[in-house]
Amino acid sequence: MQGLKSKLKCGYISVTSFVIAGFVLSVAVQSHGKDVLDQLGRAVKLTHTPQRLVSLAPSITEIIFALGRQHLLKGVTRFSDYPLDAKKLPKVGSYVHLDLERIVALKPDICIAIKDGNPKAIIDRLESLGIPVYAIHPLNVAAVMKTIQDIGRLLGAGEKAHHLVENMQLRLQRVESIVSRTASRPGVFFQIGISPIVSVGTDTFIHELIVLAGGKNLAEGPVPYPRFSREQVLGLSPEILIVTSMARNAIFDKVKVEWSRWNNMPAVRNERIFMVNSDLFDRPTPRLIDGLELLVRLIHPSLLEEGR
Repeated sequence: MQGLKSKLKCGYISVTSFVIAGFVLSVAVQSHGKDVLDQLGRAVKLTHTPQRLVSLAPSITEIIFALGRQHLLKGVTRFSDYPLDAKKLPKVGSYVHLDLERIVALKPDICIAIKDGNPKAIIDRLESLGIPVYAIHPLNVAAVMKTIQDIGRLLGAGEKAHHLVENMQLRLQRVESIVSRTASRPGVFFQIGISPIVSVGTDTFIHELIVLAGGKNLAEGPVPYPRFSREQVLGLSPEILIVTSMARNAIFDKVKVEWSRWNNMPAVRNERIFMVNSDLFDRPTPRLIDGLELLVRLIHPSLLEEGR
């Protein structure tokens, strides 16, 4: 836990240092044009601050809206559904199945891509057609904050990015303060796949959020998204069972009923099976902090009552 806190604090120091540098870079791009390094260390050539932008992942779309630069968006991917206005924008396929012709037809002066998902062949093709692609690669909460700063710097919204990150950091510190009041670390099984049952290993956003929220991830380990049989989950005796999926509504109700049959599971006995919105946990956006605060309410509700 201490190592994770140190990583977050170091990440915050590094992202806040981008505020002044970001402003200077924005002015330089506007005045003279400049090569900008993306998060993969690639030089992206810009002749001016972007005015026509295509987002290649829902998380990128969310960040651009949060930065107040949505007027630059000319296209987004299919599942870009937050905020609601994102649904109205032209679609360029899903982030794993991009429509190259549609992207080119929108005449972007830059695309923003994500390493974990966008096909490299499409990115290479866009660049060969003279369309710059700026790639991000956020792997943890601190990197998400840095990504917000980087995109803000790219789009001339450095000050707004700074305020967003500052708010996220303050909320993180509040969670740390709340969780520090207890040594209890309830066992949490976080189910992200319905059939088969899939959970989250150590190298995931969700694992980091569980730990920060004062829980123990029962599926931790080197496999990012391990599969489990029902018997294996029962053997772990989770005190809290959290289920999230893009398939919600009736599916959620069905899964909860199925798990509720197993009265020997502590999560069932204590009525601690929860259904949550997957977008708060698997999209690297400012809403990860919403997901973190929700986890604290689910894992340590008594701590929140004490803090009132």
